[in-house]
Amino acid sequence: MRYYLVAGEASGDLHGSNLMKVLKERDAQAEFRYFGGDLMQAEGGELVKHYADMAFMGFLEVALNLRTILKNMKACKEDILAWQPDVLVLIDFPGFNLKIADFAKANGILVCYYISPKVWAWNQKRVLKIKRVVDHMFCILPFEVDFYKSWDMQVDYVGNPLLDAVSAFDPDKEFRANNKLTDKPIVALLPGSRKQEINYLLPDMIALAARFPDHQFVIAGAPSFKVDFYEQYMAGSTTPVLFNSTYDLLKNAKAAIVASGTATLETALFHVPQVVVYKGNPISIGIARAVIKIRFISLVNLIMDKLVVKELIQADYTIETASAELNLLLNDADYRDSMLKNYDELDVRMGRPGASAKTAALIIQYATNK
Repeated sequence: MRYYLVAGEASGDLHGSNLMKVLKERDAQAEFRYFGGDLMQAEGGELVKHYADMAFMGFLEVALNLRTILKNMKACKEDILAWQPDVLVLIDFPGFNLKIADFAKANGILVCYYISPKVWAWNQKRVLKIKRVVDHMFCILPFEVDFYKSWDMQVDYVGNPLLDAVSAFDPDKEFRANNKLTDKPIVALLPGSRKQEINYLLPDMIALAARFPDHQFVIAGAPSFKVDFYEQYMAGSTTPVLFNSTYDLLKNAKAAIVASGTATLETALFHVPQVVVYKGNPISIGIARAVIKIRFISLVNLIMDKLVVKELIQADYTIETASAELNLLLNDADYRDSMLKNYDELDVRMGRPGASAKTAALIIQYATNK
């Protein structure tokens, strides 16, 4: 069968690649064409557009880049129509993908949506559009099933694909030596995968290193950038930037400072005490606060429905506040132990690996029986 996938950011590239891997195992005739990234490209098929050219986050940023976004959307629609896939698989990225879903549905293409848009956070009435344009929704968070049920929509709960990625991880036993790291305890810096995130978050992360001279700070580089992109934020710092090594970095880290997003959950699954940070354009953040109606922004806290990891957002994220929280994570045994015990409970709630395999099986089933 022909599978067209659309992923617009690094996490979608990861989950898309794992899904493609299973689809190839179960469908010997599988053909792929996609908007995605390096990980999906490694699985074969044809990369049409890299997510590095698509990932705009924030209301103002989207408005400023609207021409590019519309151009990408037009290209995606035309390419889908020309290729005529058996099934379209949309991965998260709702601002873009829901419009693609609408187009595909109108043109008689089966639409599967992997990783639900966070409609439970704001503008819940979007569920009405999802019911109209999406044939099958695959959810990865347990509470999403009941949410959709309240809107009279049946969805498939497949578990969380991060469990697949973490369980498949093969640690580098010579990680420190191979990357010329010292024997000091490591603090992992995960500033995100988008330019604007890194621009707002990384400078203060790097500045913290001077306050913790007995620790080795290491930046997890996003695969869509090169080292010279990060060097502009260094200001003389020698903090190393490692690419394609985030899981090894977390495996060896004592604590982490993490941009809000998928990485917060990955960090928790590796049982690394963390502080979640986020800062963006003030106008975009102001709009977001006005429309988003949830208690937390980190996936860890959302899944646990309580404050497990500290969230430092916008004005709350400063060198002083981040330094104080990092000091607790590194040096307060009771504080660390409390977070790690909550991580144990999180493991239970997350369940077992297998999301990619379950999703692939359902996609093949639905596409075969359409």
